[in-house]
Amino acid sequence: MHIDVIISADDIKEEKLKDKVVVIIDVLRATSVMVTALNNGCKKVIPVREVEEAMNLAEQDKENNLLGGERDGIKLEGFHFSNSPLDYTKEAVEGKILIMTTTNGTRAIKNSESADMILIAAMINGKAVAEKLAALKKDVVFVNAGTYGQFSMDDFITCGYIIKCMKDIYGDDNKSMSLSDIAITAEYIYKANPDIHSFVKEASHYKRMEQLSYNEDLKYCFTKDTVDIVPVYKDGELKIIN
Repeated sequence: MHIDVIISADDIKEEKLKDKVVVIIDVLRATSVMVTALNNGCKKVIPVREVEEAMNLAEQDKENNLLGGERDGIKLEGFHFSNSPLDYTKEAVEGKILIMTTTNGTRAIKNSESADMILIAAMINGKAVAEKLAALKKDVVFVNAGTYGQFSMDDFITCGYIIKCMKDIYGDDNKSMSLSDIAITAEYIYKANPDIHSFVKEASHYKRMEQLSYNEDLKYCFTKDTVDIVPVYKDGELKIIN
């Protein structure tokens, strides 16, 4: 099993994803929202690139379709929810379909459609994702959504955490895993900074969330392993597949 990392949605190249399992990470906050919504009973999540596309889809079934997302961290006009995972309670989403568009995360998913399989990861389901990847035993590419096409510290340390969990699962057999230089660096960064907040608090994306008063979101999104599901993207939809 070989493990690699792509640092932003803008750096995705189709040839790097062919026959690979891709893991999308946008910890602040798109993938944290997706995992939370599905864990709270949402039937499926449909990620799309553009606001207009999301609104047109939602019109097809106003009773059951919910709109969620943001641009530049701000809730979109006419949408039911922002990009705060705390919005997506069981009472709000159970039995519903979430149509979602965000600045970075949904674009990363759509740009990765040439992969063999796409999984959705965040810190809240990091260990569950590691267990899934260990069981699949296929080459993995972590795709960090990044921020406006740039490297994002928060996504990078999250994939480092998942790589560390995979090594723990393999134990003495982890020599069967080979890591690219950037994957080795991601794991090293996490191992040197297991108190994630102390590392990411200087990140531009983190500071933006603080400026928007999303302090509770930051606390939630950087809590490890509170959810044990792994969403899978297939045929334009995210669902929980055992």
